[in-house]
Amino acid sequence: MKEIRDVVYAWEQANKMGMQTALATLVNLQGSSYRRPGARLLVSADGMMTGGISGGCLEGDALKKAVYCLSTQKPRLVVYDTRDEEDAALGVQLGCAGIVQVLFEPVQSNVPDHAIALLSRAASRRQCAVLTTCYSPSNHPAVKQGTCLLLDEAGTFTHETFEAAKLSMLHDDMREALTLRQSITRIYGTGEEAMYAHHHCLLPPLRLVIAGAGNDAIPLQAIAGILGWEVHVVDGRYTEAKAARFPGACQVWVSKPDRVLENFDTDEKTVFVLMTHNYPYDLALLSELFSKGLPYLGILGPKKRLNRMMADLAAQGVHPNPSDLEKIYGPAGLELGAETPQEIALSIAAEILAVVNGRRGGFLRNLSNSIHDATRE
Repeated sequence: MKEIRDVVYAWEQANKMGMQTALATLVNLQGSSYRRPGARLLVSADGMMTGGISGGCLEGDALKKAVYCLSTQKPRLVVYDTRDEEDAALGVQLGCAGIVQVLFEPVQSNVPDHAIALLSRAASRRQCAVLTTCYSPSNHPAVKQGTCLLLDEAGTFTHETFEAAKLSMLHDDMREALTLRQSITRIYGTGEEAMYAHHHCLLPPLRLVIAGAGNDAIPLQAIAGILGWEVHVVDGRYTEAKAARFPGACQVWVSKPDRVLENFDTDEKTVFVLMTHNYPYDLALLSELFSKGLPYLGILGPKKRLNRMMADLAAQGVHPNPSDLEKIYGPAGLELGAETPQEIALSIAAEILAVVNGRRGGFLRNLSNSIHDATRE
C-alpha cells in the first residue's frame, strides 16, 4: 500500500505542474520475476519514475514505452520474455525465467475515474478493495484496456461503461477476489477479442502498535515505516511519548494500559509489540490483548519474564486459550544474533513479516519450492 500512496502522491505533484503521466501495471506473469502482478510504476513526461514493476531491470525500457504511450494517448500491452534473445539484446535482462506482461496506460486527469483516482480511493480507507485492470494480449482495438473498476468492502462499485453481461461477470469476479482476499485473473470472451482482467486485491497496510516509546522503539518505528506499515506508538510517560521522537508514526500518544484500545479497533492486520520496560504496564496491556485475535503479539525481554507474566495473569484469573498463546512471541524477534537496538528492531520486524505471511523465517536457499506462494499475487 505504501507504493500505491507514493504513486498517488507523485501523480498529484505532476498534475499540479500540468505534466502528463503514464501508469505501467504488471498484469500477468508466467514463471518467475522480482515483482508480482499488481506492481505499478508511474512515469511522468520529464522521466521521473515512482514505484516499480521489476527489480530495476525493466524500468529503463519501461520509460521508453511510457513516453510512447504518452505520445499516442492510448493504452498498450507490452510483453517481456526473458527467454527471448532479442529482448536480451535490447538490454532487458530480468535475471529470472519468466514472461512479464505490462500494461501501459496514459493517466487522463480530465476523466473523473482515471486509474490514479481509483488507486487513491482504494488507499484512502482502511479496508480491502479490488482494483481491476483490463488488457488484451493481442492489443485488439475493440478490447477496452486500462485500470477502470474498483470495488470496496462497503460495496461501492466504480466502473467505466461495459455491456451489461460483461459488467455483471466482472463484478462477480471482483466480489470473489474480495471474499478470498486474493488477486485473480479472468478471461472474458475468446480469440483475439478476448478481454483479460487482473482483479488485484488490495489489503490495508499492516498496523503495528508499539507499546513503549523508549530509545529502542525508535529504530523499530523507522524500519516499519520503510516497509509501509501504519505505525502507532503509545506509552504511559509524557517525557517519552512525543511525536518529535517518532516523526514517521501515524500516532503517538500517552495512555494508561487499560485505555490503549480506545483509540482504534483492532483487525486481522493489527499487531502489537510490548516493549515499555515497565512490567506492570506490559502485564496490564497483555491481559487486554488476549481476546482481540491478533495475528502477532511480541513481547520484548527474556523468556523468564514472559513466564512470570503468564503466571501473574493466571493468578488474576486470566487464562488465554491455546490459540491465543500461539500468537504470543516472546522473546520477540528472529534468531539473528541481534545485539544493538537497530539489530533487535530488524529481527522483530522480520519476525512480524514472516508470521503475517505464514512463513517460517528460514533461509531462502533451503526452500525446495518457489519463493512466492503460487496462490497469492
